[in-house]
Amino acid sequence: MSTATVPAGQASGAKRIWARLWGGAFGGLLRAAVSNRKAATGLAILVIFCFLAAFPGLVAHDNPEAEIYNPGLGPSGTHLLGTNAYGQDLFAQLVYSTRESLFLAVAAGLLATLLSVIVGVSAAYLGGVSDDILSLVTDIFLVIPAFPLIVVIAAYSKNGGDPILIAVLVVTGWSYGARQLRAQALSIRNRDFLVAARLRGERRWRVIVSEILPTMTSLIVAIFLSTTLYAIVAAAGLQFIGLGNPSTLSWGTMLYWAQNNEALQSGSPLWAIMPGICIAMLGAAFALINYAFDEISNPALRPVRKRRR
Repeated sequence: MSTATVPAGQASGAKRIWARLWGGAFGGLLRAAVSNRKAATGLAILVIFCFLAAFPGLVAHDNPEAEIYNPGLGPSGTHLLGTNAYGQDLFAQLVYSTRESLFLAVAAGLLATLLSVIVGVSAAYLGGVSDDILSLVTDIFLVIPAFPLIVVIAAYSKNGGDPILIAVLVVTGWSYGARQLRAQALSIRNRDFLVAARLRGERRWRVIVSEILPTMTSLIVAIFLSTTLYAIVAAAGLQFIGLGNPSTLSWGTMLYWAQNNEALQSGSPLWAIMPGICIAMLGAAFALINYAFDEISNPALRPVRKRRR
């Protein structure tokens, strides 16, 4: 009976890749985040929600959409949070709703951050007419009130599914990050290493990707975290007022159905309270990580600790 072995070349190659990632900008941010109490707390909460989103069946064994129980049951050993007015297990619904809520927030945060990077960095590096046009578009989206615009767009595309909801969040959430990235890119546009790259004949997109973006890693991460935090609250708010797809399982739709059935007045307060707590905890996780990255990237914000004698 033989045991499979990993070739030495592949093992050493994997070690080199891991060492490069851990020793680079990403590794530095990760090490700093783990050593920061706020970031460590936020990461722990986020890991729990990611586990629930990836493996909801390991935690909740009931079918979240099955209307097979007596309606309005209180918390018990069989139903940890009771049942709702339709005879569905609330704990199973809460756990299975984690995936949809987390997916909407992260997808909208990633796409909005990507759009912020493209617009902000391109405006600063290209300059001239391109900078004027991109800055004008950014300023327009900055001065437009975000939530009324969200409601108007979502109302016209009601029940359009996750793609429409994500598109609405991206359109209304990218401009602030683009403004920050443009200001940061302008401050380094004439640095020696960028001038040298241009003199070598490097293409513009290569200079942006290889030279500019690595120096702005911490700011891009902070923009992603703040945009994701915004998407969590905005998505839940849209679903709560009925502008999402009410047939999907998410914390916002749980609040929507709880409000329609007057859960607080009918003796089922956990139907409305627990989704709100989960939204607050997930938002707090991203906020804590964001605050920690602010402290990491800006030494002036780091708390002063007294030396122990």
